[in-house]
Amino acid sequence: MYNFDEIIDRRGTRCDKVDSLKETFGRADLIPMWVADMDFRTPDFIIDALRKRLDHPILGYPLTGDDYFRIVSDWVQALHGWRVDPSEFRFIPGIVKGLILAEHCLLDKGDKVIIQPPVYHPFRNNTLAAGFEVVENPLAPVYGPDGFLEGYRMDLDGLEKTIDDRTRILILSNPHNPAGICFRKDELQRLASICRNRGVTVLSDEIHSEMVLFGNEFHPFASVSEDAAQCSISFLAPSKTFNIAGVVSSYCIVTNPELKEKFFGYIESAEIDCPPIFSALAARAAYTPEGMKWREEMLRYVEGNILFVEEWLKSEIPDIHPVRPQASFLIWLDCRRLELSQKQLVDLFVNKARLALNDGTMFGSQGTGYMRMNVGCPRSVIGSALENLKKAVQTLK
Repeated sequence: MYNFDEIIDRRGTRCDKVDSLKETFGRADLIPMWVADMDFRTPDFIIDALRKRLDHPILGYPLTGDDYFRIVSDWVQALHGWRVDPSEFRFIPGIVKGLILAEHCLLDKGDKVIIQPPVYHPFRNNTLAAGFEVVENPLAPVYGPDGFLEGYRMDLDGLEKTIDDRTRILILSNPHNPAGICFRKDELQRLASICRNRGVTVLSDEIHSEMVLFGNEFHPFASVSEDAAQCSISFLAPSKTFNIAGVVSSYCIVTNPELKEKFFGYIESAEIDCPPIFSALAARAAYTPEGMKWREEMLRYVEGNILFVEEWLKSEIPDIHPVRPQASFLIWLDCRRLELSQKQLVDLFVNKARLALNDGTMFGSQGTGYMRMNVGCPRSVIGSALENLKKAVQTLK
């Protein structure tokens, strides 16, 4: 048994989630529930592997090892039933960096990239910064009988109308961030058919795919059909699962031979595909039977946190509705029934409740009325946060 109730003080460790609160929110006296890393101790078997390497006094150029991507391939197959040849993997220096590298490799000036908001904000921001045009194909919200959001579906009819002859890439968040959706296989199959037929490459960010919850099923995009396999690059990592975001261990998968030759050649030419010394070490330590056991225990704890939030809000703040994630440790909160402007909503969380959450509009205008909450932390911290929120909401009345 692992202790996920342990509270670890991260202040003063140059931790983005904690040490940038003042700069980001204007105050430091907040419970941090925003940046998407967890407050659980990184597993000892990973720390021990890194520490053992540090026993040697020279940190020179590392060899990745011929077996490295076989280990990664075995892990992907064990989790998702998707067999990928080790030759179809490459290291990348972070998933967002990988997405932008793919854009630079595949696009020309004036080309367009489709995103499906509300969605992870670097998809938009970094694409624009790279000099390409962003086109929106918003997800279609699904509401329950009570009027609260239950999830999203892809607007694939709208997608077909959105694509033109300058549209070259679609960035897919699968599982979806911020709502935690594991898209249905038939949705992904139709998406693949549309994109392949129209010459659009799908860049599939699958960083949360190792954190599927409540018995849901995740479908790696490239595995759902031959169309998907031939028109996509998949991006994955152990970083969210094992809380090692500071040790970049990301990788990509390309199964189309022509696309593989082009993209792998692009990143190899700049030696971007060479993992730093601790990246492969951390992934090797994570992708083991011990790592699988730790992952399963962590996910059960996160599920307990989500249920705790659901029950607490239903009882104490029924005007805020948590959309249950099918993957990851992030909860999309539907706060529309509070009838606040987005500025007032953010003020409620930050200045009245003393909570640091992500403003829903960070993910697009479709996030108006929403906030994103990170529950990858000890349950006692969530309890304190919810009490603060309750008191803050009572002031509205």
